[in-house]
Amino acid sequence: MTAGKPAPAPPEPVRATALRLGTRALGWLHRNRERTAFAEGATAELAEPDSAYKPLSELALAASLVLRDEAFPAADRRTAADLLDYAWDQLRGGDLIYERQLRFPAMTDPLETYVHFHRAGHRHERLLELLAHLTALTSYREYEHVPNRRMAVANATRVIGAPDRTDWPARTAATWLGALPEPWAMDWMTAYHMTHTVFHLTDWGARPHELPPRLRDYLATWLPVWTDVWLETEEWDLVAELLIVDACTPEPAGEPAAWRRLAAAQHEDGLLPRDGRTGTGDPDRRFGDHYHSAVVATVAATLLLSRTAGA
Repeated sequence: MTAGKPAPAPPEPVRATALRLGTRALGWLHRNRERTAFAEGATAELAEPDSAYKPLSELALAASLVLRDEAFPAADRRTAADLLDYAWDQLRGGDLIYERQLRFPAMTDPLETYVHFHRAGHRHERLLELLAHLTALTSYREYEHVPNRRMAVANATRVIGAPDRTDWPARTAATWLGALPEPWAMDWMTAYHMTHTVFHLTDWGARPHELPPRLRDYLATWLPVWTDVWLETEEWDLVAELLIVDACTPEPAGEPAAWRRLAAAQHEDGLLPRDGRTGTGDPDRRFGDHYHSAVVATVAATLLLSRTAGA
């Protein structure tokens, strides 16, 4: 279960809506998982990493959090475990991640991918030995990422059990959110950066107490406003990410209207459009366009349910 004191429970209909949304999204991801298969002969260079490598990593993220938080019914947890095993097999039991990290020692995406499997109990000992060495290097920890991505590397480092040398207050202060900027200046890309700052600072809701009080107050005031804006423009993928942010705070609001609107946008088969345009009918293109919104819907649902369980 997610660590920390349970938050006050939102109304039960919100929890039911979240469960229905998350279960459908997870099922859709599982039924379409083979659309993320690597091409035969894929190597550590991964000439087009977004074609399979990134989707597999994000499928693993969603599955690992469903398994970590144990908020979904047992049948859904079995689905998540099967999805995680599929992704692990595609990555050759972690060998492909290891080979990529060995071939490109400055890159951090192997760690950022492996952490999801590690969280759920998979291990690759040679990769762990390599990461123990690399994460001790300043050049690895200070790779020239945007600030919230540096936090992703730092969080992955602590999740796999490597020594955490991160100055978290400094890391946080370097982000857009950490500066407590003018909230009306938020744009679409900044919103995604803001959400990921919260995700990594709290380890996807496992450490809600890591949010400094000033950030809690800022988010309590402005998160509902931003959510309303992107509900109005039907940016469903971003709305789901904002609901994850809510679930990562010490006292999730579980806003009923936002959850109802998001659930209403979901198709019967579980697909959640990334925005107000469903797009092409080609199955592969359809999956590529919308799998991420299903990932974040699954994460939002499991976090809301786990953070408010027993409250």
